Amino acid sequence: MLTRLPPRAGVSFKPQHFGAINAAPQAIGFFEVHAENYMGAGGPPHAMLSRLREDYPLSLHGVALSIGGAEALDDDHLQRLAALCARYDPQSVSEHLAWSRHGGEFLADLLPLAYTAETLARVCEHVDRTQAVLGRAILLENPSLYLSFEDSALEEPDFLAEVARRTGCGLLLDVNNVFVSSVNLGFDPARYLAALPLEAVGEIHLAGHTRRDDGVLIDSHGAAVSAAVWGLYAGVIAQAGPIATLIEWDNDVPAWPELLAEAAKAEAILTPLRSHAA
Repeated sequence: MLTRLPPRAGVSFKPQHFGAINAAPQAIGFFEVHAENYMGAGGPPHAMLSRLREDYPLSLHGVALSIGGAEALDDDHLQRLAALCARYDPQSVSEHLAWSRHGGEFLADLLPLAYTAETLARVCEHVDRTQAVLGRAILLENPSLYLSFEDSALEEPDFLAEVARRTGCGLLLDVNNVFVSSVNLGFDPARYLAALPLEAVGEIHLAGHTRRDDGVLIDSHGAAVSAAVWGLYAGVIAQAGPIATLIEWDNDVPAWPELLAEAAKAEAILTPLRSHAA
């Protein structure tokens, strides 16, 4: 079953914000954490996350499963993820359409793949395996791209749609990733979004990016969301209705009030449509 987060704005949890969050109830719909940061047995990370989970919905976001990889999934890693899901019963579990392992070595990056029939079958096999072990449907996130493959036979939205159709997984739409990729590869982000099955989207990510001197955009997660990304996001919400939306800020993390204010911008876009839907 595809579990659902509340159609509100959430933020990535950072330990330096725990004191402010724990001091008083927060106007936040949910918190998201990177699953790999909580695969240890205990300690302060689990103490903080357990306390948050008492009051807020939780999203687990994986960055190391290598669903797009040519090799079989790392079963030890998958079992650790399953144990984490059993421990916290999150409302959402997500991973990336990317690969990060080769020859048994973890490469500490989210690398792209060619969108071919072969990779489609492999990704679907890996998603099926993940969902079987976890006992739940996952969300699959579109990557940020800095290159494309000549042998890609499918456009990314069509590839993602077919994975969702074959496996029953949902999609995590990272609007910033769409924008970054569109600038780097020269396509229309609105056309991309129009081709994506928005009914399959269970969560949205918004983040900041940086521009290099050569014009290449980097998905840095270290700045406020850009005006262009806010515009694309508003269009998605107007079409699809309210969807759980995360402010993803992982580098140069601001003080809690600034992060909360960024989430409030998303909440202001979601609230009118959420009220209308009710």
